This record gives sequence, C-alpha cells and structure tokens, in this order.
Amino acid sequence: MFNDNVIIITGGSSGLGKALAHRLVKMGANLALIARNENKLKNVRDALSGECKTGQKLAIFPCDVSDFAATEKTVQTIAETIGPPDILINSAGVLKEGYFETLPIPTFKKVMDINYFGVIHCIRAVLPFFRRKGRGRIVNIASLGGRIASFGYTPYCPTKFALVGLTDTLRAELKPQNIKIHLVCPGEFQSPMVEELNTYRTTENRVITQTVPVVPLDFVADQTIDGILKEKYLIIPGRIARFMETLNRWLPSLTRIVVDYKISKIYHGPTE
Repeated sequence: MFNDNVIIITGGSSGLGKALAHRLVKMGANLALIARNENKLKNVRDALSGECKTGQKLAIFPCDVSDFAATEKTVQTIAETIGPPDILINSAGVLKEGYFETLPIPTFKKVMDINYFGVIHCIRAVLPFFRRKGRGRIVNIASLGGRIASFGYTPYCPTKFALVGLTDTLRAELKPQNIKIHLVCPGEFQSPMVEELNTYRTTENRVITQTVPVVPLDFVADQTIDGILKEKYLIIPGRIARFMETLNRWLPSLTRIVVDYKISKIYHGPTE
C-alpha cells in the first residue's frame, strides 16, 4: 500500500508523526514532512536518510498549517519536487490544559487553528491532486479526547470533537471520489507533547485522563499502521481505550457518574 506512494505527514518533526515517518520510510514510501520547527525537521531527515533505498525521496517543508496560503503553497511545492501526493497524514497538533476560567482566550483560538483548521487547510490543499489521480487517502490523527471529554481540556477536547465530526462527514462526502479516510483516536501516549503537559497539568486532569493508561509511542504508531493496512475507518489503539470509548458511547450516564465521583475526591479548583 505504501511502497512508492508520496505521503505527506504534518507534525512530522516529533511524536507520532515522526514515529510514523520511521515506519513508512522502511516500507518504501516517499515522504514529505511538514512542521513549524525547521531544525527539528532537519534532525528527522538526517535520521531517516540512512534508511532510504536508492531512488526513494525524502524532503522536509517548514510550514505552519494554521496558515492556509502557506499550506497550499507547500503542498504545491511538494507535488512539484517529490510528486503529487497519494496519502495525507494529519498529525500536527497542540495540547493545552488548565481550569477553564484561568486560561487565556487566545489559547482556545490557537489550539483550534492548529488542531482543526490546520487539518482543513491540508485536506483542501491535497484534494485537487487526489481528484486528478482519481484516488487518495487521508489519515486524521484525532484523540480519545475527541470521543470522551476530560477535565481541564476545554481548549483541546472541542478541537478533537470537531475533527471527529469533520472526518465522519468527509468519509461520506469523499468516498464517491475514491478517497479513503481513517480516523485515529489514541488515548494518552508517551510523547514530547505529553512530557510538556506533565510539567503543569492539573491533578484532576491527570487522574481522569489516565483512567486509560498511558501507552508507548511505538505501540500507537504500530496500531495506526496496522489499522490503515486493514482498511479500518476508526482506529483506537489499545483494548482499554476501545473499551472506554464503547462504554461512553453506550452508557454515557455511567461514565459521567464515575468521573464526577473521582473529581469530588480530588478537586482543587482554580486559585484566585
């Protein structure tokens, strides 16, 4: 499936995007990695170069996906230098946590601009190339936080709920055009983003979110690749994460009772 395909990965400089890049380059893909930090992108490119076979293409493209004009220009450059894209993996994202009333309003906008509108920008940019080919594949990395809300994630969960809704809608809308879509909803996993979160997160968030145990990054990457190969639409890595998503979907009142009970035992609340 991936051999000789041109695959764009946003957020390709770290975390899950980087882990997927390592796997896909070994599977013969031609990779275009997008991220805001050029130095981190260069480090990933250097690490992956030794794994490329003769003729295999690998290039980096610094870009802020929250800027549609820049994103569109970057995808056009990718098409001209590496080739028209076959697959888009939307892995770029940011994570902010805290008590709702203490978080700056610009934080909500920033997270939405990257996590939601960034995905829209990338999809809009690749669609003309998919249509010309008569096929394409989009992988949206959402979150279990886009299926189950969690304490402290007022800037984050709404962006992922929006992304889930967008992906569900596009699945139906783009299927007649032979464009396949996958929705990946992992729980918390080991990543630089979570390491940063651990430096400031609220106790309530830690307890509620980690009801689903933190899993290794490699596990999430392997499950994501496996799900794509098996043509799964919804990919939720891990049995506990899948169980919790199913429980919340079928018995939401029960999950609310459990969450409320846990919070009542540890609630600190914002300080003045």
